[in-house]
Amino acid sequence: MNNLTMLEANGDPEFMTSLARGLAVLRCFADEQRPMTIAQASRLTGLSRPAVKRCLHTLVRLGYAAQEGVSYVLRPKVLALGYAYLSSSTLAMRAQPLLDQLRDEFHESCSLGVNEEDEVYYVARAEVSRIMSISLRVGSRLPLYCTSMGRVLLSGQSKENQRAYLRRAKLVALTPHTQTEPGDLLALFDHVAQEGYAIVDQELEIGLRSIAVPVEGPDGVVAAINIGMQATRITMAELRSRYLPPLRKVAAELRALVTSPRR
Repeated sequence: MNNLTMLEANGDPEFMTSLARGLAVLRCFADEQRPMTIAQASRLTGLSRPAVKRCLHTLVRLGYAAQEGVSYVLRPKVLALGYAYLSSSTLAMRAQPLLDQLRDEFHESCSLGVNEEDEVYYVARAEVSRIMSISLRVGSRLPLYCTSMGRVLLSGQSKENQRAYLRRAKLVALTPHTQTEPGDLLALFDHVAQEGYAIVDQELEIGLRSIAVPVEGPDGVVAAINIGMQATRITMAELRSRYLPPLRKVAAELRALVTSPRR
């Protein structure tokens, strides 16, 4: 049973099922990053084909999607939904120029991520080149357990929440280096919390190495920032000596900006 079906089954009288179904259909475009047929959207969402067809028809009528033969694609109007968050997020808005400075200094891609639905959501990014087989951008999502930002975000949670996450998560070995044993991961979260940073070496993708630090708010870790690079270019020692201090400086600046009242 998917999350949408579970919510519908709870019988919440205030829950608008039609809206939830429409959002589920809309989200499957982001997950697949390609045109979708009714059958494909039905399989991904777990909704019936008639329900998916009505959702897509409504999105087309509202200008958020367009039909191309038997497939559907999103239209530019859908960008307004994501921009509403970005334009109202103090964290994302204030992080972007700082990430740009880091990118220009090191000529490496830098990102800001938050924990949402057991994934790292990219809310700001400064990119120099594509070094991964998947394209990362604002709105991208990656697993928590095998990414540097994810481990930083998890390290800021209670041990109870960490264990609950590991029970829910599908701990898949994405490379031969990926840590998937819950006990080992819990120890890594402790180490990250003690050291104040996380390094992930080719656990998400072969050839990719990254380092991340927490961005703290009044109630603890609210986000993480990282720098990612090709493993052959930077040694582990260089990550700590050369990249870690500037990352921590940016995190401190961002914390001060986020916690201070806006003029």
